[in-house]
Amino acid sequence: MNVRRVPTTPIEGQKPGTSGLRKKTAVFMEPGYLENFVQSVFDAVGGLDGKTLTVGGDGRYFNERAIQTILRMAAANGAARVLVGRDGLLSTPAASAVIRARKTDGGLILSASHNPAGEDGDFGIKYNIPSGGPAPESVTDAIYRRSLEVGEYRILDAGDVDLSAAGTRTLGGTCVEVFDPVAIHAGIMRRLFDFDAIRALFASGFTMRFDAMHAVTGPYAKAVLEDELGAPPGTVLNGEPRPDFGGGHPDPNPVHAGALVDLMMRPGAPDFAAASDGDGDRNMILGRGTYVTPSDSLAVLAANATLAPGYAGGLSGIARSMPTSRAADRVAARLGIPAFETPTGWKFFGTLLDAGLATLCGEESAGTGSGHVREKDGLWAVLFWLNILARRRESVHEILAAHWAGHGRDYYSRHDYEGVDRAAAEALLADLRGRLAELPGRRHGPLSVAAADDFSYRDPVDGSIARGQGVRIFFEENPRAVFRLSGTGTAGATLRVYLERFEDASGALGLDPQEALAPVIAAAAEIAGIHVRLGRTAPDVRT
Repeated sequence: MNVRRVPTTPIEGQKPGTSGLRKKTAVFMEPGYLENFVQSVFDAVGGLDGKTLTVGGDGRYFNERAIQTILRMAAANGAARVLVGRDGLLSTPAASAVIRARKTDGGLILSASHNPAGEDGDFGIKYNIPSGGPAPESVTDAIYRRSLEVGEYRILDAGDVDLSAAGTRTLGGTCVEVFDPVAIHAGIMRRLFDFDAIRALFASGFTMRFDAMHAVTGPYAKAVLEDELGAPPGTVLNGEPRPDFGGGHPDPNPVHAGALVDLMMRPGAPDFAAASDGDGDRNMILGRGTYVTPSDSLAVLAANATLAPGYAGGLSGIARSMPTSRAADRVAARLGIPAFETPTGWKFFGTLLDAGLATLCGEESAGTGSGHVREKDGLWAVLFWLNILARRRESVHEILAAHWAGHGRDYYSRHDYEGVDRAAAEALLADLRGRLAELPGRRHGPLSVAAADDFSYRDPVDGSIARGQGVRIFFEENPRAVFRLSGTGTAGATLRVYLERFEDASGALGLDPQEALAPVIAAAAEIAGIHVRLGRTAPDVRT
């Protein structure tokens, strides 16, 4: 066995505390760049000697070449076994499921989530710990520190491993096991949801479209929805994974999945529709003439959880990211269970799930999940909705209307200002933070500021503290605005503004969300000075 020791290329732009590395594909293709991060992971977790690793990705450009490099590096670092999804494909929730089911020593997931792909697109990689969830800051900080000092990486001189069919191969002293991830994930879904009821729903003439956006979820959705549950052929749209996601932007929101939204708003639309993102961990839910916000989706799933066999015993708690609307909190109060507000990032849900404090978790960025894995799970959310629809035999609109009538409605929207100058966006937030004490009592249009803060979080399990997680502006009565910079892009910055207003059951429940939120939108823009500081008169994306 010939193991080479090769100098690495320094990683630029990686920050401590981040769960992985996301850059332009061309950067990852530079000699030694990917290898620096991979070797740093292996070193930071105490080496790979005798360990088992899970590896796979969303199929974007450079995915398979990167996996071949990782396999040869794992072999050179003494791994006993590496589990790889067939053709190198592995959705993020399926990767978490495999890590947990096979009890591997963590895994490397290759994805830039919902970012565009292709040679000119984005690429990413992250390490998940043995629980199946994203690495906590103690681990990511160690990876970061190691990446600054690692001088070489170890790699085996060997040919490519055949990833096209399930089975085992030998690479040096390492066993490479190629497996079918679709079967593993489908098995978990079968245990959680009433597949007989969903089959009966489709047999009754219920119609659906699922847009896989030419990303990794296509094979999973086709196997479960069409092959097992009896949805007609063609229910899954854009189901073949492509290295460039078909030239699209695999973000399941009303802009990038606009064709699906348009379909559902026309006369004669299907009964139900959904979409998932690049690596399969996000979702969008639609009914005929109805868009369901991620915040409302979490609340509805929680309120109806006992209709699904896997949650028939009830929920231990509900957790949401801070920018997500407070709709789920109202459900938790009604059920008499805890509601947790965490920073954005699925790793913060992990400790709650591991401790049994929460059962369902959700983020406003279209991520929902439960304790079955330690990642958000797009297809899981879709099947949960199908289970509810099958049991209640009402439309999506009727279910939402009944929920609002019982719990009130949290009008909610996220405004994204994409590709803005990072320095200008950071200065905007710094200015806001510097004025927090001055804001209460000031009036902006019809709204007066009641309180303002920079969200911080103390983990109830491990006691760790996360500060500077987003500026919150609370207005009198109940409206709220939140300001955060997104860390998911690779060019410029994205300022996200989250806007929320509650109306009880006696209020006007039929308003357009942008109309209902108009005073909050105007006040938020005025307080932050978005138009002046960023030169933007309107957001690029409204969700």
